[in-house]
Amino acid sequence: MGCGSSVATETQVRRPETMKAAVLIQRWYRRYMARLEMRRRYTWNIFQSIEYAGEQEQLQLSTFFTYMLDNFTQLNGNGPLISQLLDPVVDPWLDRETCFNLISVPESYSGPRISFPLSVSDTNALLSAFKEHQTLHARYVLQLLYETKKLLKQMPNIVHLSTSYTKDITIDLHGRLDDLLLIFYKNGLPSAETPYVFNGDFVDRGKKSVEVVVLLFAYVLLYPDYMHLNRGNHEDHIMNLYGFTKEVMQKYRTHGREILQLFQEVFSLLPIATVIDGKVLIVHGGISDQTDLEFLSSIERNKIVDILWSDPKTQEGCSPNTFRGGGCYFGPDVTRRLLLQHGLQLLIRSHECKQEGYELCHDGRVITIFSASNYYEDGSNRGAYIKLGRELVPRFYQYQVSRTTRRLTLTQVRAAEGSALRALKEKLFAHRSELIAGFQQNEQNNTSVSVSEWAQVLESVLRLDLPWRTLRPHLARLAADGSVEYLSCFEDMGPGLPLPQVTPNLAKTLFRYRTNIEIIFNIIDKDHSLISIEEFRHTWRLFSAHLGADIDDGAIDDLARSIDFNKDGSIDFTEFLEAFRVVHKLDVKE
Repeated sequence: MGCGSSVATETQVRRPETMKAAVLIQRWYRRYMARLEMRRRYTWNIFQSIEYAGEQEQLQLSTFFTYMLDNFTQLNGNGPLISQLLDPVVDPWLDRETCFNLISVPESYSGPRISFPLSVSDTNALLSAFKEHQTLHARYVLQLLYETKKLLKQMPNIVHLSTSYTKDITIDLHGRLDDLLLIFYKNGLPSAETPYVFNGDFVDRGKKSVEVVVLLFAYVLLYPDYMHLNRGNHEDHIMNLYGFTKEVMQKYRTHGREILQLFQEVFSLLPIATVIDGKVLIVHGGISDQTDLEFLSSIERNKIVDILWSDPKTQEGCSPNTFRGGGCYFGPDVTRRLLLQHGLQLLIRSHECKQEGYELCHDGRVITIFSASNYYEDGSNRGAYIKLGRELVPRFYQYQVSRTTRRLTLTQVRAAEGSALRALKEKLFAHRSELIAGFQQNEQNNTSVSVSEWAQVLESVLRLDLPWRTLRPHLARLAADGSVEYLSCFEDMGPGLPLPQVTPNLAKTLFRYRTNIEIIFNIIDKDHSLISIEEFRHTWRLFSAHLGADIDDGAIDDLARSIDFNKDGSIDFTEFLEAFRVVHKLDVKE
């Protein structure tokens, strides 16, 4: 008895100590996870803000192109040099029905060989080939695009579907090839039993955009009644000039121009909305207070409209989407009014990356679906798709193309955070002059400002809507009095190896507008071969004038001479880009 009592007493003593240790561990773990989540969220915000700022800059390029069209003429006075700059009209060569038959497929070609009309064996061959990283021959790409163009010309702006003849309709915005293959694996390949609606942005989501759209178009040709594609804002000539254009030209150097032009023509013919059972509206971006389905049914669908760009907001009303630079923000009242006007009950849209792959807002009347997992970095977000049956109750399916588990580790968060901070520091460096000017207006002790003033200057110049106070320890150092030493924002950054002929002011402009400059020269040099020195000089003068940049003609001439690799009055486009990347390279010390 005595021994038993002693053991019981000892256990009772241990139990409170064990419980206390468990509570301490639990508290530590919760704090650890809270800090991890905070870092994950501001990392997410950085990535998204920089992405939207890039989209806004690309949209603003259209203003420059209009200015360029008004001012850019051939030096011999024969008229506009790039009069069709904004209108990606297909070359007459592409309108010939037998154009693709003029291209031979050599015996040495080891990729998939397909025939038209397409069969299930053809789409299976494409799936297998793309899994093995094979590239489809240019002849087949052109023929597939030509057949898709013929089909899309017959389709309405708004496609109406019914669940009466199928169990479920699967809806998603598509991202990368890995995501598409995983969706097909989990949900089934497109067929009469498994119809799909893909909600735009098929390109600019990775290095396999060509493979993604080829697969989607192939299934549209195979099952035109069960495979449906809505147009996204990246299925637009201006928006995909950088990423998708570069990918096509790298994969198809011989016939890249023809393929790219035909892609743009097909993109412009994609339907802009889908309605299921007269109750569910599916569009890529969103709506505005001016959206009317009858009007959308009758407009030329090759014109960009609000529904490709708009985003929902929690506040009532409709206002310009200044964050993206296109479309609008629409509130719950705008959603209610449109749904009531057309007898709808739900709006499904995409356009925004969500950490869980989907999000509900406006009292559940608006659903955002985003299918590109790991969009910003590995582990940054899950992907998701929706299934709708006859009851029209959405069922969500989440996934992630990753070897890791759903819960992010500290290592993953650190990697994503480091990448995001490097991108943000590049943004600071690109706007160094404006930031320093803003800081100097508020400086207290030579090179320091208050934390509040530091955050205000960053937001007023960069307009990224970020938690600058939270990010301050990663971006700038505090002085002994608690003020921010603002020059420390740029201490761990420096330009790459500038060309001797490039003046500091020109180098700054090159770096800040590097993506836009590459896009502009992509357009001028349509064959990706040579551009004349005079074209280069004239374009640069127009661009600097349009920006209001203080760059004199002498600096531009020096730059042109420094990259005249051919010595015959022309510039090799590839060599120019290599030299250009050296100029705008940024070194960020870890």
